[in-house]
Amino acid sequence: MNPFAALGLREELVSALAKEHIEHPMEIQAEAIPLILRNRNVIGQAPTGTGKTLAYLLPLLQRADPLLPLAQAVILAPTYELAMQIARTAQQLADDAGLAVKVLGLIGGANIARQMEKLKKKPQVIVGSAGRILELSRKGKLKLSHVNCLVLDEFDRLLDDQNVKTVADLVRELPETGVQFLMFSATAPKKARERADFLEHPEFIRVKDIPAETGERDDFYMMVPFRNKIESIRKLARTLPVKKGLVFINKAFDAERALWKLRYEGLRVESLLGSADKMARKKAIESFQKGRIQLLLSTDLAARGLDIPDVDYVFNLDLPESADVYRHRAGRTARAGAKGAVITLADNKEAVKLELLEQKLGIALKPLKKTARPVRKKKL
Repeated sequence: MNPFAALGLREELVSALAKEHIEHPMEIQAEAIPLILRNRNVIGQAPTGTGKTLAYLLPLLQRADPLLPLAQAVILAPTYELAMQIARTAQQLADDAGLAVKVLGLIGGANIARQMEKLKKKPQVIVGSAGRILELSRKGKLKLSHVNCLVLDEFDRLLDDQNVKTVADLVRELPETGVQFLMFSATAPKKARERADFLEHPEFIRVKDIPAETGERDDFYMMVPFRNKIESIRKLARTLPVKKGLVFINKAFDAERALWKLRYEGLRVESLLGSADKMARKKAIESFQKGRIQLLLSTDLAARGLDIPDVDYVFNLDLPESADVYRHRAGRTARAGAKGAVITLADNKEAVKLELLEQKLGIALKPLKKTARPVRKKKL
């Protein structure tokens, strides 16, 4: 029997996975899918790139009734890019499986009139931001009376100080009984779990970082004076074989300054910032995915949950604020068995923070050895 079929998935979904050359479930999928199909509430914690999205999408699509023209499942995500990525994956799966299930992305900042028009097609699965979904529900344009499943993807962000109230308000719009709650993320802080008071007796699944599943990743550090960090990124991009490098910066203002400097030095680079409009962010991601640019500068929130294939280097221009943030950043590379590297820049004043970060991560970052510049052919 096919391993996915053994988990309880129907033949059409198993065939849809085979079209994408997915034949064996990853650990989070093997543990979560049977529980979700049994209608259990689930908290799933697993490293980025280990299959969390399919872990909830597959059973969710299997249970969706295409003959019921009402929203039956709602998936929340903290960013426009992640929501649209989930919506595309869900619709592709449904199409490949021959399921007449319709998926619609509803995110804040997009044209609400256009979203209202698309709601007339009666989608069964809604993916988006809590604020926009709540707004459309209160306007009477989106009926949530038949929702039987709410998914919080990247729930540690969705239940942080900035978002928890909106999520709680949305939960109150759902039916009082019969709703299954699923929460997934790479990190599951106690504070976020405590705020999810709508979960009753959840099953907690925790998957550790397994090299065979997450690929080969090297974690380096490089001591650099603070004023030279941007210049160091330029040098690394020139001397290392960087095809797709993701550069994390803590503040949007600093990211814009770095963008200008690196462009001035002739590098192909764009920025992905939460403050930018959705079209600019979409263009930046597409350019990065297609290899038109070498570096993509981003804040943590902007890159949250993104699955961009073939990122070979992650650069921490600024030190991550916590071990969890480091894990999220590092998870952008070495995905699905590929190789990758993370390079963290730190000045002497940050040496103590770097040591504390290593202790919390339980790993020893290796010093980055100086790399010789590529040999240039002499002109004849």
